[in-house]
Amino acid sequence: MTGTASGATVPASRHPRSSAPDSSRYLDAAATAPLRPEARAAMIAALDAGPGNPSSVHAAGHRAGALVAAARTSVAAALGARPAEVVLTSGGTEANNLAVIGLSLGAPRGRHIVTTPIEHPSVSECCRFLERVHGFEISEVPVDGFGRVDPEDVADAVREDTTLVTVGLANGEVGTVQPLPEIAAAAKRRGALVHTDAVQAAAVLPVSFAASGWPGGEVDAITVASHKFGGPQGSGALLVRTSLPLEPVLHGGGQERGARSGTENVPAIAGFAAAVEAAARSVGTRALALVASRDELVAALLRRVPGARLTGHPQERLPGHASFVLPGVSGESVLVALDAAGIAASSGSACAAGSDEPSPVLLAMGIDPTLAQTAVRFTLAEPIGDALIDRIAGVVSRETGGG
Repeated sequence: MTGTASGATVPASRHPRSSAPDSSRYLDAAATAPLRPEARAAMIAALDAGPGNPSSVHAAGHRAGALVAAARTSVAAALGARPAEVVLTSGGTEANNLAVIGLSLGAPRGRHIVTTPIEHPSVSECCRFLERVHGFEISEVPVDGFGRVDPEDVADAVREDTTLVTVGLANGEVGTVQPLPEIAAAAKRRGALVHTDAVQAAAVLPVSFAASGWPGGEVDAITVASHKFGGPQGSGALLVRTSLPLEPVLHGGGQERGARSGTENVPAIAGFAAAVEAAARSVGTRALALVASRDELVAALLRRVPGARLTGHPQERLPGHASFVLPGVSGESVLVALDAAGIAASSGSACAAGSDEPSPVLLAMGIDPTLAQTAVRFTLAEPIGDALIDRIAGVVSRETGGG
């Protein structure tokens, strides 16, 4: 069996020999978005500038340090933060580890964390680590059939010894966007810190760390990742209030003001900043265009595929995200057929590629385990036309016996 980056496992003998699909047929942006030309140019410029460690005191080091400082300022400006609030990391997983473990151990008022059963593994596994190694108690508030969290359930779960509430801004598998401002306000009224994993949301929604933005000043820490914006993989950031004690999870030379040790990946950081800037310039208009394409794709599949069911909230969802369960057919077989047609899609989180277990996210939403294994997810990197929508619907319809 051969694993794919799209979250499916494709039998090697059936894998098509054709080259990768063009960007218009790449519908797996939730796994990683296509590299933006602005990011590529920034990375090449950083590489062409020559070697230099930002911690070195010579001219080459100062030049590298200036690139990192400029990138930090750009990311902060685009996301409504101050430069001092941006901790650069190797990606979303490290940033989530730093947020959940770092905030929980930095100055805990107790050993209790509130979260949900639909978080990304880089959050849920950190919670399990704190439970196993540091004696924390983890409370998971439920989600409804759309994958939404009720802010009142969060308020009821927070206790006097709750140190952290961590709820993702949007779910990568089903696209549901949480009422995060209300969740955060409920947690803050009870005195808990609030972290949100915004990796899936920040590239397609106007996310801001500022008090006047969305999700706004009630949130203490936000995770973002470069490759969701169209930057390089292996870069990201944690936006975190400078007033909060943060226990490092990587120890060493004390880079990032002691929050994250390790020599900075200057070209990747430059590409990350360029991608965030580019995304911020068009986030509103792009979201509207993605919603239009998404809704057309959803309507076509529900119309042409017998029994197809949309998963996640029908309206409160990521702009380019369309996810389904398809009764009576293997989701993997549908992905193979799509791949053979040059269309890249997935079954859910790329981090779960190769797993035979049904998605914990779908199970938490009350979906039957057998039905959960039929999941297919389309996440648009750009708007798509009627011809491609018709082609996708045709492939899925034939594979599911719809003719």
